[in-house]
Amino acid sequence: MQKDKKYFAHETAVIDNNCTIGEGTKIWHFSHIMSNCKIGEKCNIGQNVVVSPDVILGNNVKIQNNVSLYTGVICEDDVFLGPSMVFTNVTNPRSAVVRRGSYEQTIVRKGASIGANATIVCGHNIGKFAFIGAGAVVTKEIKDYALVVGNPAKQIGWMSEYGHRLEFDDEGLAVCPESNEKYVINNNKVSKIIK
Repeated sequence: MQKDKKYFAHETAVIDNNCTIGEGTKIWHFSHIMSNCKIGEKCNIGQNVVVSPDVILGNNVKIQNNVSLYTGVICEDDVFLGPSMVFTNVTNPRSAVVRRGSYEQTIVRKGASIGANATIVCGHNIGKFAFIGAGAVVTKEIKDYALVVGNPAKQIGWMSEYGHRLEFDDEGLAVCPESNEKYVINNNKVSKIIK
């Protein structure tokens, strides 16, 4: 930790003005945190990460190396962003057409994981505890607990909050093998059974 700061930033990291960075956060080599970002507590921002202006990160967000988060991205608590994944913020970019001010928002809900080299096309939110496979290209909304893979990304199953594939029985119940937490599926939506 640096003097008078409650977060760590490597000497090669660049942090622009008007950023809020929470206690215990670590920002590693050659990363650039642009103006007006809000970064929560205990985040880990890997090497060569770009966090564009006005991006919002919750607490305990883990960002692996070479990730780009463009303006319009909001990540809630406990989100995992795999190496070299990327968000977009304009649906129809053109070099000669200025579209600043028309950036689309993308929200990644609590606990979601996005795999290495995945691309999230702007304007499509990721549900809580969803799991986006490596290399997937997300072009539509992703449900809570959904497991999606491919280009374009297609749902192939459901995941527990601990990151295990859920197998539902004839009654629509599933148990996470690690946590023993129970889940129910109803009308193609999954929820955790709270005791």
